[in-house]
Amino acid sequence: MFKEGDLISLNGQSGDVLSGGQEVEVAAIAGNLKSFMNWVDEIRDIDVLANADTPADARKARENGANGIGLCRSEHMFFQPERILKVRQLILGSDKQTEEALHDLLQFQRRDYERIYKEMDGLPVTVRLLDPPLHEFLPSLNEEAVLIGLAKQLGFTIHELKEKVRAMQEVNPMLGLRGCRLGITRPLIVEMQVRAILEAALNSIAGGTDARPDIMVPLVGTVEEFRHQRKLIESIANKVFKEHNGKTCSFKIGTMIEVPRAALIADEIAAAKDGGAEFFSFGSNDLTQMTFGYSRDDAGSFIPDYLKKGILQDDPFVTLDTKGVGQLIKMAVDRSRSIQPDLKIGVCGEHGGDPRSVHFFANEADLTYVSCSPFRVPIARLAAAHASVEKHRKEKASVEKQRKEKQTSIHIIS
Repeated sequence: MFKEGDLISLNGQSGDVLSGGQEVEVAAIAGNLKSFMNWVDEIRDIDVLANADTPADARKARENGANGIGLCRSEHMFFQPERILKVRQLILGSDKQTEEALHDLLQFQRRDYERIYKEMDGLPVTVRLLDPPLHEFLPSLNEEAVLIGLAKQLGFTIHELKEKVRAMQEVNPMLGLRGCRLGITRPLIVEMQVRAILEAALNSIAGGTDARPDIMVPLVGTVEEFRHQRKLIESIANKVFKEHNGKTCSFKIGTMIEVPRAALIADEIAAAKDGGAEFFSFGSNDLTQMTFGYSRDDAGSFIPDYLKKGILQDDPFVTLDTKGVGQLIKMAVDRSRSIQPDLKIGVCGEHGGDPRSVHFFANEADLTYVSCSPFRVPIARLAAAHASVEKHRKEKASVEKQRKEKQTSIHIIS
C-alpha cells in the first residue's frame, strides 16, 4: 500500500514499481559497448551531431559520441526565471528598457556559449538564431499575479499591459512573426545574439578552448531574406572583431531549410548574390508540418486513427515521409550541390534520431550529418553504420552484376 507523499521508483525497462528510492548507476558508454561503438564509428559514413541547448546537454552529447552540436536553440536559454523577465522587458518595454534588457541578455548568452564551447572543445557548435514568435515569452492574460508584477516592473497599468500582450497574439503563430522575419523586423535581437556567439568564441579561444561556432538563420523562404540576414551578421562580426583589436574567429553562416519554398529554390540560396549559405540544415519538423499541412501540436487528435485505418503507414513526425518531404529534401540537396558541390548539409529535426529516417538521410539524400537528442546519439550512430553497411553491400552487388554481365557478353561474342 502506498499513500500520497511516499517515495517509489519505477523500472522503466521492466515496468516494476519499487518501494522507496533505489540506487542507480549513471548510464555510460563503457566496456564492451564502447568497443562496439568504436567499430560502429569506423563503419559509418556520416557524422552524428546533437541538438543541445545547455552545457549539460553538450556534455552528455559528447559523452555519447556526438561529432558536435548541430542545433543549439538559443531561445531555450530564455525561459529561466531571471531571464524571462528580461525577455519580456525587451519585448514590451520602452526604448531605454529594451536597451537595458538587451545588455543583460547579452551577458547571459555569452556566458552560456562560453560554457558550451568548453564542453565541445574542438567540435562545431551550430547556433540557431531566435526562432519562436515573441508572444511565446509573454504571460497568459489569465496569469493575473504575473501580469501585476510585470506591469509594475515596466511602469504600465494592468489594462495597458493586457492590451500590449493581446496585440502581440497571432492567429497562426507557426506561420507568423518568427524566425528570420523576427530578425529582419527586430535587428537588435540578431545583433545581441551574434555578438554573444562571437564574443564568447573569442573569449574561449583566448582561454585555450578551440571554439568553432556556426550561425544558422531560421525559417528562410526567399533569397532576399537570407541575403539580408547574412549581411547583418557579417556587419556585426566586423564590428565585434574591430572592438577586440582585430582578433577574429572563423565561423560559417548557413540556414535551416524548413519552408517548402526554400527547398525549391535551394540552388539560389546556395548562390545568393552576396555570398550563398555555407551550410544547410533541414528542420524536418517544420518541413513536415508545412508540407502535410498538419500541426505537430494538434495532429495527435487524428494521426492515431489514420494509422489504425491505414491512411498513414507511419507517424510523419516520428519517421520521415520519404515520398513527400523526402523528395523535397533530395531536390534541395541536388539543386544546392549543383552550385556548391561540397556543401555541408544535415538535418536537425526529431527525425535525426529515428533509425529508418537516418537510413534515408545517409543512403538516399546523401546528407553530411544528422543531429538528434543527446540521448539518441548512440542510436543514430548505429543506424548510420547499418546504412553504410547496406550501401556498400549494394555497391558490391552492383559491381559483381556488371562483371558477370560483361563476362556473359564476351562469351556470346566469342
